[in-house]
Amino acid sequence: MAGKEHKLTRERIDAVLEALPDWRYRLGGLVTVYKTPTAAAALELIAAVGRLAEQQNHHPDLEWRYNKVHLRYTSHDAGGEVTERDAAAAAAVSAAAARLGATAQPVS
Repeated sequence: MAGKEHKLTRERIDAVLEALPDWRYRLGGLVTVYKTPTAAAALELIAAVGRLAEQQNHHPDLEWRYNKVHLRYTSHDAGGEVTERDAAAAAAVSAAAARLGATAQPVS
């Protein structure tokens, strides 16, 4: 990545979230929780997120709790705020989660 990322305006974040119903904006980041049928399926989702992170060179905060995967995207080079990179990464994760049969349970 060349240069510093620019944080998104709240209006742009709202527009992004309209297209990403799995995600919410919380404390400067895009966050969600995916529930899978089993712990093994959660690990498959984590592996998919890891592959995407390496491809995009953009890594989320991630927590695994049995069959739930908690994710948070934020850009440190934008002061810990949301950028277009976060939006693109969240969209890619949503697609991977759908392919794996994970159900989004974002915190309202």
